[in-house]
Amino acid sequence: MKDLFDNVYGDLTVLVTGHTGFKGSWLSCWLAQLGAQVIGYSLEEPPTRPSNFEISNINQYITDVRGDIGNLLSLQDTIETYKPEVIFHLAAQPIVLRAFEQPKLTFDTNASGTVNILEAIRRTDSVRALVSITTDKVYKNQGWLWGYRENDSLGDKDPYGASKAMAELAIESYRASFFNKQTYDNHGVAIASTRAGNVIGGGDFADFRLVPDCMRALIEGRPVSVRNPSSVRPWQHVLEPLSGYLLLAKMLLNHGPAYAEAWNFGPADQDGVPAQELVEKLIALWGSGEWAHTGIRTTEKESGYLRLSWEKAANRLGWQPVYSLDEALAEICSWFKAYQENEDMYSVCQLHIGRYVQKAREKGLLWAR
Repeated sequence: MKDLFDNVYGDLTVLVTGHTGFKGSWLSCWLAQLGAQVIGYSLEEPPTRPSNFEISNINQYITDVRGDIGNLLSLQDTIETYKPEVIFHLAAQPIVLRAFEQPKLTFDTNASGTVNILEAIRRTDSVRALVSITTDKVYKNQGWLWGYRENDSLGDKDPYGASKAMAELAIESYRASFFNKQTYDNHGVAIASTRAGNVIGGGDFADFRLVPDCMRALIEGRPVSVRNPSSVRPWQHVLEPLSGYLLLAKMLLNHGPAYAEAWNFGPADQDGVPAQELVEKLIALWGSGEWAHTGIRTTEKESGYLRLSWEKAANRLGWQPVYSLDEALAEICSWFKAYQENEDMYSVCQLHIGRYVQKAREKGLLWAR
């Protein structure tokens, strides 16, 4: 595993904000496997109970620091103490519907929190690369059937999408004002943002998300409640964007400003499938269960159909997704079956990462060789 990504992560000190979250816990696990010295920075309480971070005991394999992304001095002190060379910024309020209930918290966390990361990097001198994770929902949704590209307009109307678009604007401002490509030899910092959405996988226990709702119901033996059966999304397994983040950080370390820009990562099945079809596939893979329409529609709050073009990542990074939707769903059911049977979930996560890498090798992807 340590030979992946040209072994750039072996003994490298890496800070992951939001490491107790769904994506952050998987990324921390993968980085630890790669030999990195992982420093996690998150709030005292994990975002969900249960959480992949806790049930997989990831704290045993990394340095677990608790702090608020809204506290600039705490962030700065953490960077000065551990001196990370790379930061993956995932700390966020990630739930679209919750953003309507707590808009200020959402803007404070997603927009101001990103500014704090950028400012902490500016005030310290160890960081060489930042990969800041935003979302596909940063784009102004214009109802297009084709994929949005990195230079398309930003700024959706809902609080979540708007807060993440503001984070993107802050990243561009700091990149132009303080970490400019023309003066890279002086500051030595390369900053990129990444956009991905509809991420699914084992270990996601968040509210208001289709797959976690489905898996909870299947484990408990009750019908799966589906709010919008006809809602179509291009779903992707969590390891897909994470492989993109890891590859991108490697390129930032090795080539600096040449890759310091925005990047999309998306699934192989870009057309997506309706929520009903996704749930029916999961029920079939699980081996039992049924679903029911709740009658509660949230379409007026959740964005309509939106897909991303990952052509740029394919052409310039050599990245592409590994799993089909059916393969991704099979991995999710496998993870939750192991969780239901009280297996060692850190080993299960390692196993799933290994299977993903092996599949990437079978497809001949350069980063996986």
